[in-house]
Amino acid sequence: MNTLQRKVDILCISSIDWDFIWQGHQEIMSTFAAQGHRVLFIENTGVRPPQMRDLPRVRQRLTNWWRSTKGFRQISDNLFVYSPLIVPLPYSRLARWVNRSLLLRSLRRWMAAIGFNRPITWTFLPTPLARDLVTSLDSELTIYYCIDDLASSSPEAKRIAVSEERLFHDADLVFVTSEQLRQRAVKFSNHVHLFPFGVSLEGFERVRESDESLPADVVSLPRPIVGYVGGLHQWVDVDLLAEVAQRMPDASLVLVGPEQADMSALRKLPNVHLLGQKPHADVPRYVKAFDVGLVPYTLSEYTANVYPTKLNEYLAMGIPVVATNLAEIRRFNADHGDIVSIANTPEACVAAIRRNLHPFTAAERDRRIGVARTNSWTARIAAMSRLIETAIAAKGLSDSGWEDTLRRAVRATRRRATEIVLGLVAVYMLLFQTTFVWWCAAPLKLSSPPVQADAIVVFAGGVGESGQAGGGYQERVKQAIDLYKAGYARYLVLSSGYVYSFREAEVMRALALDGGVPASAIALELKAKSTYDNVRFVKEILDDHHWTKILLVSSPYHMRRAVMTWHGEAPAITVVPTPPPQSQFYDHTGGATLEQIRGIVWEYLATFAYWRRGWL
Repeated sequence: MNTLQRKVDILCISSIDWDFIWQGHQEIMSTFAAQGHRVLFIENTGVRPPQMRDLPRVRQRLTNWWRSTKGFRQISDNLFVYSPLIVPLPYSRLARWVNRSLLLRSLRRWMAAIGFNRPITWTFLPTPLARDLVTSLDSELTIYYCIDDLASSSPEAKRIAVSEERLFHDADLVFVTSEQLRQRAVKFSNHVHLFPFGVSLEGFERVRESDESLPADVVSLPRPIVGYVGGLHQWVDVDLLAEVAQRMPDASLVLVGPEQADMSALRKLPNVHLLGQKPHADVPRYVKAFDVGLVPYTLSEYTANVYPTKLNEYLAMGIPVVATNLAEIRRFNADHGDIVSIANTPEACVAAIRRNLHPFTAAERDRRIGVARTNSWTARIAAMSRLIETAIAAKGLSDSGWEDTLRRAVRATRRRATEIVLGLVAVYMLLFQTTFVWWCAAPLKLSSPPVQADAIVVFAGGVGESGQAGGGYQERVKQAIDLYKAGYARYLVLSSGYVYSFREAEVMRALALDGGVPASAIALELKAKSTYDNVRFVKEILDDHHWTKILLVSSPYHMRRAVMTWHGEAPAITVVPTPPPQSQFYDHTGGATLEQIRGIVWEYLATFAYWRRGWL
């Protein structure tokens, strides 16, 4: 078998996870690893935002992360898998920048630790993030293996088209799995090669020639068995399968694979058997149990570009195949002499199945197996390896020793500098030109409509969030005066132990007197130096007067910590948070200021410190 002569490293950006249904992604990369090449398989980073049905995959990704070393784990000799945790917004510019920075930092650390040098970067994924990785890594060669028309797979994925066109243009080699994909790719690249997914013949040949028993969940099913292996996704024609099952009550319709769409219409039929996902090594045993293999895909923009991998798996076992009228099935028949029966309607499908149920000759069986051998992964990967060798040699001829190395180093330095500058600009825009800071600060803010209470308690700010002496107490006292005049309580308690030119609490008292609050209605607390002190010392005043319900006035973004401290230290007191409706310091008609950010960060840090001390 042709292999890459030099043991190059390969970095694979996959469109599926390693533990997903075994496909060409795992087959190709495990083959290269077995040949002695070190392979890093990066699991799917997504072509659309996650949905509810993706929760199991998200859970599995988190599990893989925790069970690995910073997301990296070794599967076998030379084969490593990376399960990245990213912001799941594939077309957000901000998320893309964050993800690119996180992934590149992690990848470069891992590559440096293991000595993973100038890899071949092989991507199955054409997203903007995948393209960023392709262009940012110092790769010896870049390969894009286009296996699906991802832009037509979902409404959200349509935005992938632009980055895919650029990837077609930039890649040193482009492999495609169907003629329609080839026709699209050649508009942008002169290095396009058609490589439909193959079949791993060894496993099928071993099972085909062995006498081992069939799987227990099919061995006793009534014959004939009409079967399908693969994901039960949105492109499987459920209505067609249901009609076939109803028209062939004497047959068992066996579907082997994970359910990725609604299969309720099939589940209720007595002769339909949904067996779920099986280990990859067991798939040949199930195919051996089939009398006829099915490729029952709907006809759509997406499936017009699909080459069904299961086609060669059926043929490798020597069984007949019935398929819907896919473009790649027609091309396959043109290349191999009408070896697949094509049927689109339920009537035609049933007729084709029954035609293929007659005992076939050894010559018919051998012909199918022969076609599968021409489409084996062994042949595919050997042909790919020859192209890769040629491309590496061609690039080597264009290199000029130290000059090329220097140019790469300069490009890398310029790229890193650009990333740093863009990162700083993005952070500046996020903090100072958007509402992001106020979104982060929202959990700190508490406010309730005022109710009748025993007293109105005002916590002064000391240097407060402004960092300046006496900052903020004026608007708090004004709020307390307004509540007093509205008749919500008959007393004010003003709490502050800070002293500047004058005692802050006495200055607050003077403001209250000027605002029309009688001296007999004002109590001062003069010792508190912190929120914790405010609560402890004011509680003593409340206990002396048998007051149990207060309106609390403080800064709006201080309220969460203040109320939590009350609940921790004086749970018998009912606290109603009533901050000033408008705070001059926290005005945010525009983006946040540096002082406002500092105040909010301080409040979070103080809340954490109080929690550590057990005050909350």
